[in-house]
Amino acid sequence: MPVFTLIKQDLYRYTGGGGFLKTYFTVPGFKYTCVLRLTCCAKKNKWLFPITCILKAKLLLMQRHYGIQIPWGTRIGKGFYIGHFGTIVVNGGTVIGDNVNISQGVTIGQTNRGKRKGVPVIGNGVYIGPGAKVIGKVTIGNNVAIGANAVVTEDVPDNACVAGVPAKIVSMNGAEGYVNRKV
Repeated sequence: MPVFTLIKQDLYRYTGGGGFLKTYFTVPGFKYTCVLRLTCCAKKNKWLFPITCILKAKLLLMQRHYGIQIPWGTRIGKGFYIGHFGTIVVNGGTVIGDNVNISQGVTIGQTNRGKRKGVPVIGNGVYIGPGAKVIGKVTIGNNVAIGANAVVTEDVPDNACVAGVPAKIVSMNGAEGYVNRKV
């Protein structure tokens, strides 16, 4: 999918589709996502090497400034939404689906041993609440809500709401109402 189409779909999740410049300069999560997507696109085209270097440097500065660490190679679907910036860490091998919301303090990480060795795969329409941790080779289904400060170390089925440490299913109401303006 063309990078500007992805950025337009991300913008829709924030504003309903309008006000690119205002959103870019006032919403850190959207600004970070734009630079992340542009870096991925430029990296794929070797003839854009000088631009890629500039974008990577900008992304590195933004990581330090906003406290968001999502590597440029992370596979992220359309309609990505960062609700609040600060201490967001995502492993570069993670696969994130369409229309996913990530809140502040979220860690999506890898485990290096045991039966869950690997990185998470996150479905479409997923809400990840503040401070939540998703760790290891787990599959998060579609339309899932992960509660604040939950620690997810096991697979989560579609339409589940999970909470707690370790995370357990508390309802099957899904992320309805948490993930709005889906593209």
